[in-house]
Amino acid sequence: MAAGRTPASLEALAAETGCDTKVVDARDFGAVEAVVREIHERGTLFGAVNCVGSILLKPAHLVSESDFDETVGQNLRSAFALVRAVGRVCSREKGDVRIALLSTAAASIGLPNHEAIAAAKAGIEGLVRSAAATYARAGIRINAVAPGLVDTPLAARITSNERALEMSRSLHALGRIGQPDDVAKALDWLLDPATDWVTGQVIGVDGGLSSVRAP
Repeated sequence: MAAGRTPASLEALAAETGCDTKVVDARDFGAVEAVVREIHERGTLFGAVNCVGSILLKPAHLVSESDFDETVGQNLRSAFALVRAVGRVCSREKGDVRIALLSTAAASIGLPNHEAIAAAKAGIEGLVRSAAATYARAGIRINAVAPGLVDTPLAARITSNERALEMSRSLHALGRIGQPDDVAKALDWLLDPATDWVTGQVIGVDGGLSSVRAP
């Protein structure tokens, strides 16, 4: 099941994968819970991914209140809504459920002009650790992937500018920015039954950005 607030994106995804879709605002606690409950009632809910992100490159003094609210709402609130929903639906019956959230390398290192997104994603990392402890006995495993810059439409303002793109490449020790498949493989691994002893982790998939000085 793919759920999101943009019908055109959902239709394209359904055409590509054959998945079911539902138009939902991921920030709406009740709506997210309704989707999770619907899936669970069809059969056992196996896993859930909160695959959201945003790029707001402004210093704190230039971030408007609406910019900040949108960044926190889209990232942290939607992640919390998913964890809350799975907890409400699945925690009473000890099962085997995996939740994967999306953070960013900017949450663990100091990158200029990333204050809003770093704050929102750092909140997600705290949520991962706390919720992993809360729901461990219920068989719910909660982890996150923290990418560097990834070549997606969201990053087009950077990737379409050769100077900005080259600067971004130079920050990543492996000398390139990420591809969607780099992140997808990590999420796939976290959803795999073989990772049933992994919880409360934030896994950097960032070309070394958060931990290795670029040569």
